[in-house]
Amino acid sequence: MSQVTPERPWLNPELVLNLKLVVVVIVSLVIMLLDHRTVYLQPVRGALATLVYPLQLAIRFPVDAGQRLHHLWIDQQALIHENQRLRHQQLLLSAQVQRLSSLEVENRRLRTLLDSAAQMRERVLIAELLTVDSDPYRHRILLNRGQVQGVKVGQPLLDQRGVVGQIVYANPLNSTAILITDPNHALPIQVNRNGLRTLAVGTGDYRRLQLPYVPNNYDVQVGDLLITSGMGGRFPHGHPVGVVTSVEFDPGSPFARIEAYPTAQLDRIREVLILDLVGYPVRDAIIDDPH
Repeated sequence: MSQVTPERPWLNPELVLNLKLVVVVIVSLVIMLLDHRTVYLQPVRGALATLVYPLQLAIRFPVDAGQRLHHLWIDQQALIHENQRLRHQQLLLSAQVQRLSSLEVENRRLRTLLDSAAQMRERVLIAELLTVDSDPYRHRILLNRGQVQGVKVGQPLLDQRGVVGQIVYANPLNSTAILITDPNHALPIQVNRNGLRTLAVGTGDYRRLQLPYVPNNYDVQVGDLLITSGMGGRFPHGHPVGVVTSVEFDPGSPFARIEAYPTAQLDRIREVLILDLVGYPVRDAIIDDPH
């Protein structure tokens, strides 16, 4: 430990330290003044900045890494939420597109139905199906038109492709119709190619009609178009009924086994045309009373 001697008072450590501090302050002020007023110290500043830069990077690395991780986490959460939102939006748009597609198909069907109505001379009424009979062997449908709209028993039903059936019950606000494929229904028809007249009987299958009363020697071929003959007073002449799909001649029977495919889409119709046959005589329908 140094001793302060009376002969050398300037060797006092505190005095020396204070003098050094004063010198450092003065030198710092001089350097700052020179740096501010002149450009001589710029190389020194650049060298010092180069030396200190790695240390600055090392000091800022934890902060920068934390900020990057925080931003990445926020961006990931935002992407997850955006992905969920877009997924929900896609499901909604897909449902809307499906609905629009079904509406477009329904619009085309209604246009075709209206075009068919415009081409008819008879007055027609468009009706919509309410229910379909759950009995697989009773092909009957309930319509949203009744006596208030002028619906009467015996009026024929058509769609844009052909004959559908006829009204069997008419209530004030709705009506019941029997389809041509009902086993209790028989429709007077004729072969469009040669005018041969016979009956088309329902089979209980929406896609099959039978022609049970055609003799073996009659000229009926696969592909022949069957149309209404106008006999019986219920169906006007000339409306498509079906197309012959099979013809089998049985030598042991006087009648051939002939089947036809209905032209009307009986298993998928949603709207029908009810014909108002003004001037047609109303005769007994070829149909069994279910009661």
